[in-house]
Amino acid sequence: MILVDEPVWPGRGRLWSHLVSDLSYEELHVFAEMLGAPRRAFDRDHYDIPAFRFRSALWLGAELVSSRELASRLRAAGLRRPKHLFS
Repeated sequence: MILVDEPVWPGRGRLWSHLVSDLSYEELHVFAEMLGAPRRAFDRDHYDIPAFRFRSALWLGAELVSSRELASRLRAAGLRRPKHLFS
């Protein structure tokens, strides 16, 4: 399942959402490509997507969840890649 949180994360003059899969990175990359998100938007275990892509993500079938729920489901799926592992 593809999950997305509300675009509330500020950065570079925009608000951003996180887009993840609780199934596989392959599913996430395919969905992101359909959404038009560039591969450079992938950060360890999620895509950062700008607010203008948020509604399209929902239209394509992403499930809207809270940021806490998104992180919890990513960890439960064994797909969470903590930042300290990539420093």
